[in-house]
Amino acid sequence: MANSFLGRDMAVDLGTANTLVYVRGRGILLNEPSVVALNSQTREILAVGSEAKQMIGRTPDTITAVRPLKDGVIADFETTEQMLRLFIQRVHRRQFFVKPRLVVCVPSGITAVEQRAVKEAGYQAGARRVYIIEEPMAAAIGAGLPVHEPTGNMIVDIGGGTTEVAVISLGGIVTSQSIRTAGDDLDQAIISWMKKEYSLMLGERTAEEIKVALGSAFPLPDEPEAEIRGRDLISGLPKTVTISSTEVRQAIEEPLHAVIDSVRTTLDKTPPELAGDIMDRGLVITGGGALLRGLDERLRHETGMPVHVAPDPLDSVAFGAGKCVEEFEALQQVLVSEPRR
Repeated sequence: MANSFLGRDMAVDLGTANTLVYVRGRGILLNEPSVVALNSQTREILAVGSEAKQMIGRTPDTITAVRPLKDGVIADFETTEQMLRLFIQRVHRRQFFVKPRLVVCVPSGITAVEQRAVKEAGYQAGARRVYIIEEPMAAAIGAGLPVHEPTGNMIVDIGGGTTEVAVISLGGIVTSQSIRTAGDDLDQAIISWMKKEYSLMLGERTAEEIKVALGSAFPLPDEPEAEIRGRDLISGLPKTVTISSTEVRQAIEEPLHAVIDSVRTTLDKTPPELAGDIMDRGLVITGGGALLRGLDERLRHETGMPVHVAPDPLDSVAFGAGKCVEEFEALQQVLVSEPRR
């Protein structure tokens, strides 16, 4: 096929925490943190991705490390566009060939203005056409749910900036809820809890490491402990405290409850026939939040429904969007079509 050789179509999961790029015929070729390090004076990009993430909270005045996406939407347009362009260039080396078609994932609760910003960033980064797919839809396809059948599929996608809960049937979203409480809020909750309980000031990266190492949503058989370093707010000196996963669970209770609540609200709005299907088949959790220990148990406990964790929770959105790129004609209907100009 000459066509596939020319323009490599791509799917981009432009996430608050990580950006993944899927290239047609080749799979996920790039998975990097959505972080950009800039020179504060000239706004020139110094590093992007993992290299820039190392710098968060450790930069001198001349350098700022920013996360250009907040709550799943573009907060800093120029930086997002440059980051996207750099990521696309990394996988799409041949500049002089046809521009690729791009499928970009967006949260389901996003406004028309925010949607236009995402499209614009795609065009600026060098795409020929930009198509939009809603994140829960992509996550459901990526998790292998039969989205085109007339049965209810429920997906809970907990990312860095947003949690998307949706019920999907016949290739469309029947009811959905997108809340801006997700992984980042768990980190913030840990920071404020440590400040309150131990008057210890933590950085964002340390908080994230604690969440990954100790975080849990349901009591564990053995509650691990860890030493945490930060700055004592009273003496101003560095200090170490030991905390257990029980304490981390208390710390993240509030944002976690918001996530569970959104699952309840969505179920409440689901038509009875589909609710019956979901009762049989259960709901699927995906996204980085699905890696939180005991979350499936907790949801099972709170909703009384079967809960499954998707096979590769971090990649399901990118895989789902990638599937749309592979079978473009077949899956065209799930993409949000843009009005003809």
